Amino acid sequence: MTEERFRYLPDTAEDEKEMLAVIGVESMEDLFTDIPDEIRLKEALAIPAAVSESELLKQMKDLAEKNVSAGQMPIFMGAGTYDHYIPSVVDAVISRSEFYTAYTPYQAEASQGELQAIFEFQSMISELTGMEATNSSLYDGFASLSEAVGLAAAVTKRKEIVLSQAVHPNARAVVHTAAKGRGLEVIEVLMEKDVTNFGVTRCLTTPDTAAIVVQYPNFFGSVEDLAVVKKIAEDKGALLIVMANPLALGILEAPGKLGADIVVGDTQPFGLPMSFGGPHCGYFSVNQKHIRKVPGRIVGETVDAEGERAFVLTLQSREQHIRREKATSYMSSNQA
Repeated sequence: MTEERFRYLPDTAEDEKEMLAVIGVESMEDLFTDIPDEIRLKEALAIPAAVSESELLKQMKDLAEKNVSAGQMPIFMGAGTYDHYIPSVVDAVISRSEFYTAYTPYQAEASQGELQAIFEFQSMISELTGMEATNSSLYDGFASLSEAVGLAAAVTKRKEIVLSQAVHPNARAVVHTAAKGRGLEVIEVLMEKDVTNFGVTRCLTTPDTAAIVVQYPNFFGSVEDLAVVKKIAEDKGALLIVMANPLALGILEAPGKLGADIVVGDTQPFGLPMSFGGPHCGYFSVNQKHIRKVPGRIVGETVDAEGERAFVLTLQSREQHIRREKATSYMSSNQA
């Protein structure tokens, strides 16, 4: 190990010597004896020579100036990834030690900060959507929609999904991809001007329909009449899935109050950085009767042995570590 490597690793030469002695080898080279000699690299890597920190910063600055950022002009390519102002207090709050606890909250006593943050997140989304329960979030809004379709099929025992073409095209693509593995048929509904054609929706909805899917506001910014869609779904015993922009729900009527069975979406509009398209954070809301079919996990509030407010993982019924090969989805930590 050269002194140059010590710039990035905390181990000293003495540390290295002590570890090698414990392992029972004389040098770092001895650790690689199992690798056949004919496939080992004999010459130096074909990469440019190292430069000084100031030179590197100049090179990176020159590269960065070739880009046009969202701060310089409006960007519409994101179609769901938006450049929102994020107050500096956000980083200040989420960086506090009360919230900066264990990465994955399986060990409640070491994860109270993260668990409380997720609990507050769930509560806020439930209030906005008008639903009874929200999970601790999924990877993004499109993953949430795909999982909503899977839940609807599992609950209704049906195989058809009626999907509005006014739903984000990338979201529709994810639904089609996931539907293949679940053996579902996705039927897309044409639009009437800038909203879903409800006449066509009514014709395509049959006793085999598991769910009707609409976006609110839709991909073109128009507001769908959820009460009409709910009536169409209800007449055939199908569920209503609404993919909603949570920021718009501060003004629009909550989908849950208009009859939605599952409400999903992406919380990037709340101020997650654009980050070249991700990572985002999907939300997933349902009513009580479907709570045990929800992907991922749900954080709940309780009291500890001393009667103090505490937080725990209440439900994680579909997590891969619980059901192993029987799990139907994989959802873990993200940006919630």
